[in-house]
Amino acid sequence: MAAKPIEARSTFKQISDIPPEKRRGKLKIFIGYAPGVGKTCAMLSAGHKGQKDGVDVVAGYINPQARPDTAAFLKGLEMLPHTGNSSEGRGFKEFDLDHALQRSPDLILVDDLAHTNAAGYRHKKRYQDVEELLRAGIHVYTTINVQQIESMADLVSSITGMSVQDCIPDSVFDNADQVELVDIEPDVLLGRLKKGKIYNSNEETEKAQNHLFTKEKLNALREIALHKTASQLNRIAAQISVQVKRKEYDTKDHILVCLSSADSNKKVIRTAARMAEVYHSQFTALFVETPETRQVTQKNKTGLRENLRLAEQLGAQIATVYGEDVPGQIAEYVKTSHVSKIVLGRSLYKKRGFSKSTVVDKLIALVPNIETYIIPYTEPAFAKRSSFSLESPRVSLADMAKTASILVACTLVGKWFHELGFREANIITVYILGVLLNAMVTKGRIYSVVSSIMSVLVFNYFFTEPYYSLQAYDSGYPVTFLVMLAASFIMSTLTMRVREQAAQSAQKAYRTEVLLETSRKLQQAKDFPAIIDETAHQMVKLLDRTIIFYAIGQQALSAPLIFPKNESVAVPQVYTGEREQAVAEWVLKNNKRAGATTDTFSDAHCLYHAVRGGDTVFAVAAIVMDQEEPLEIFEKSLMIAMLGECALAMEKERLNEKQKEIFMQIQQEQLRANLLRAISHDLRTPLTSISGNAGILIGNFEVLSEEQKKGLYTDIYDDSIWLIHLVENLLSISRIENGTLNLNLQAELIEEVISEALLHVNRNSKNYIIQTVLDDEWLMARMDSRLIVQVLINLVDNAIKYTPCGSHITLSARRDKHMIVVEVSDDGPGIAEEAKARLFEMFYTADNIRGDGRRGLGLGLSLCKSIVNAHGGTIGIRDHYPKGTVFYFTLQAEEVSVYE
Repeated sequence: MAAKPIEARSTFKQISDIPPEKRRGKLKIFIGYAPGVGKTCAMLSAGHKGQKDGVDVVAGYINPQARPDTAAFLKGLEMLPHTGNSSEGRGFKEFDLDHALQRSPDLILVDDLAHTNAAGYRHKKRYQDVEELLRAGIHVYTTINVQQIESMADLVSSITGMSVQDCIPDSVFDNADQVELVDIEPDVLLGRLKKGKIYNSNEETEKAQNHLFTKEKLNALREIALHKTASQLNRIAAQISVQVKRKEYDTKDHILVCLSSADSNKKVIRTAARMAEVYHSQFTALFVETPETRQVTQKNKTGLRENLRLAEQLGAQIATVYGEDVPGQIAEYVKTSHVSKIVLGRSLYKKRGFSKSTVVDKLIALVPNIETYIIPYTEPAFAKRSSFSLESPRVSLADMAKTASILVACTLVGKWFHELGFREANIITVYILGVLLNAMVTKGRIYSVVSSIMSVLVFNYFFTEPYYSLQAYDSGYPVTFLVMLAASFIMSTLTMRVREQAAQSAQKAYRTEVLLETSRKLQQAKDFPAIIDETAHQMVKLLDRTIIFYAIGQQALSAPLIFPKNESVAVPQVYTGEREQAVAEWVLKNNKRAGATTDTFSDAHCLYHAVRGGDTVFAVAAIVMDQEEPLEIFEKSLMIAMLGECALAMEKERLNEKQKEIFMQIQQEQLRANLLRAISHDLRTPLTSISGNAGILIGNFEVLSEEQKKGLYTDIYDDSIWLIHLVENLLSISRIENGTLNLNLQAELIEEVISEALLHVNRNSKNYIIQTVLDDEWLMARMDSRLIVQVLINLVDNAIKYTPCGSHITLSARRDKHMIVVEVSDDGPGIAEEAKARLFEMFYTADNIRGDGRRGLGLGLSLCKSIVNAHGGTIGIRDHYPKGTVFYFTLQAEEVSVYE
């Protein structure tokens, strides 16, 4: 009987219709409820269909031990070679991810999505290989069984009695673009099993018949697969629906699960994840850190990290709170975070101290209106012990000496009190005070316990009759000893607890202060190098580990920036070697974390995180993890928050740079518009004059007198000279604006520069009285003489154009400390006060009426200002008394060397 595909369709287009440009690939999952239903055959059949439609299809990985019926479907498909040695002795090799990326087909077929890769490969799981293919723009068809979905593992195990080893996160299945259920009747599947069409050996067939392949179990698994596929169909339909409905789903419920190191916590997390999926709700995993959790065994630390990773894979947001009152901390978080449902495991509701109520009882009393779900777990391995066990006490000679010294001191004080005739109650107080002091100065509860017991024994030996004996005559002494022991033990315990809480609060305050300090420093950072430097130093302060940053330059990683935790110790080259930089390059390309403590490049020496804003990676941060303990939950959360602050600062800096570029473009556009507008209006007069005068000469040359011809020639010459000066000013301004103006600075005599300028001023200068006044004929300044000559020409021409004939124009120069002040003054009508503030702006012209009736472009004075500023000088204007105007500018003075 043929397999019946049931599809949960999305907007997944036909592969042949997808444009060739690179983008994220599409994922299609063929899911079955048990081995042998025909998932691989259905996938290969779909691959053949795509190939007929013109799609470039390759078989990336199909189990080499596939059944004969399955192997027949491989004919006609290109098969990529496998890589590596036989995986864990199973007799076949692994999927070659790099070869697949290099081949880059349109569609690749990859069997067994939940497979765990052999040690030494880039990724720990095959679904991570598939995600990298999708990010490279390659479409993927793949297969799984329903029990290999993480949230389904416990449910399926309870049905089959078999644990599931290889799983994929629910997010991989939920984010698939298309899901196809390959379904056949259980009776048909059992018939296949009996005919040997599922397993290759009789031993495997017999084992399957005893554990999985019973009609009742297969029916139950089939129902789960149908339900899961239907849920995916509903999810895809919800994604297609309007955004408002999706937002309502997101904010309707908030489910909270509590984390611990117990293995039973995995079932609690999976249950909460399924509830979050059903209710379309926010999902948070909360870890309550108490003083005891810092003394847990390595096994419990490993278990806590595994449960934390499982919660992250199932889509939970991780949160951490501190405090000794576990139900109180949970209740406080529930109230502040608007949690609607709490999921707890049986391991959490043990009694604390002498209280008769459990943690669950207290929690329900604190938040009675919140729905609380208790997930039973009956494995005896975890029912009889707490989630955390204390490590064996460490013996310290220093603490032993402190304990003994305090005990001796208390005994000496007690002897003194006894000689003074004080009552025994006063001496008991001294020993209780010694126990409190001992709890404050020693580390570890063992010393407080020893101090309490020894205080009772020493008091009995020295201060009760018979003296120097552990016996006691008075019948009330045993009660006194018990009360003294209980008081000493309780007081020492409370003192130790207060000290631990104080240390914990101080550490939390320190970490929070580091995060706030990071935010403040990043706001003050002025550029990308400063942002990286501040972030790296704050990460070193927070984590006490060596930090390495890779900045992004030209779409590639720049040289590593190393920030060691200990300045006096050199950082080994292995942390920045070729292998480590390859991991950083992968993080840049894929925008995912990798390296030590992850499932990607897990053999690396560093943990790599992308400093990203959305899909843009600004840098890659590496935390050296070699021979170091994995990051704690709160440390990891703060580190991610710190990198987020860094990304925001970099995003802000990038936006600032773009704004500057946009502002420059706007300025350039304004300059171009003003220039075109000015040219269109102000060039019309000289061009019309030149063309008109030339036309008169051409048409009336013979009838014109010599004097008339000379006048027309003169007008044409004046207009052409005006145009030449205009073009020179425009070219100079364009070179200054573009930054292509190169100054040739040399020491020049001011007198020679002024003389050169006067040779090129307006020919109408003969109608004015121009003179030069120098305080010293050896005045020298450091300048580019060609440009300063142009400044003087513009200033003198400006005076000629805006003063009546016969006016006095004076060029003067004098020394003022380390500067040379050059002035051009006239005795004309002067300039209005409101015009002085804008006179050096480009395209601004005063309202003075020129003799030729021509309005200037307003470029000359602006050019003078740019040239003088480029020389490091200043330019300005003031009134000339009794009348007229003075333009002045300054240049750097140069000493005169006289040689005999």
